[in-house]
Amino acid sequence: MASLSSTAHTIPPVLRFRATDSKSLSDSFSKVVAPAKSRVIACCVRSENLVKLGAGVILSRGPVVKRSLQKRVVIRSATIEEIEAEKSAIEKDVKTKMEKTIETLRTSFNAIRTGRANVAMLDKIEVEYYGSPVSLKSIAQISTPDGTSLLLQPYDKSSLKAIEKAILSSDLGMTPNNDGDVIRLSLPPLTSERRKELTKVVAKQSEEGKVALRNIRRDALKSYDKLEKEKKLSEDNLKDMSSDLQKLVDTYMKKIEELCKQKEKELLKV
Repeated sequence: MASLSSTAHTIPPVLRFRATDSKSLSDSFSKVVAPAKSRVIACCVRSENLVKLGAGVILSRGPVVKRSLQKRVVIRSATIEEIEAEKSAIEKDVKTKMEKTIETLRTSFNAIRTGRANVAMLDKIEVEYYGSPVSLKSIAQISTPDGTSLLLQPYDKSSLKAIEKAILSSDLGMTPNNDGDVIRLSLPPLTSERRKELTKVVAKQSEEGKVALRNIRRDALKSYDKLEKEKKLSEDNLKDMSSDLQKLVDTYMKKIEELCKQKEKELLKV
């Protein structure tokens, strides 16, 4: 069914009508609009279940007026559970990387010799074995007969020369004694000058560890920023998570400082 009205005093004439279904709209168009040679500017078909926007309906001999249709976009905020899940995943990754950084630093400190023999001093020694670099620990048994020497027993005696060469080219500052069966390493007393040099090495490695932690924090912040841009986090969420991240970084920074002080104390101990 359709209803029609006209504004005769309007120049140019304007015809307006409503249709409750597409058939009524079509009939009205063929009976009224087509003979009058009017132009369809907008139309609107309404029913109980559907409002169908085409161009909504004013008929006129005047210029065609274009009406833009805008889509409504609904953005759903993340739930508390989703926010916590995202935060937990990023924090877990951060902790794993930071723990690895601490472990790497601890291994480096152990390789720096103090006044007492320690098998960890040889952790970083790699030997060219059958054309490939391998860890010294993987091809020889290492022990400490006393507090001032190390004993190396290779599983394959043919590797003795290669082990000896690797030790000489390292920064251990020790001369290996190869008797054809085993290699003995004697630790000379640390001079005051050497202790100071090693203390500087410790400080340098500590700073490298801190830089690694800062890089981990930077990557985590980028992940947080990405979640905010995706509208999964609000600005307040981002601030809270960044604050928690900084607290975590501070905790691991303190661990590095503690390891550094402990190693320096060992080096300076008479």
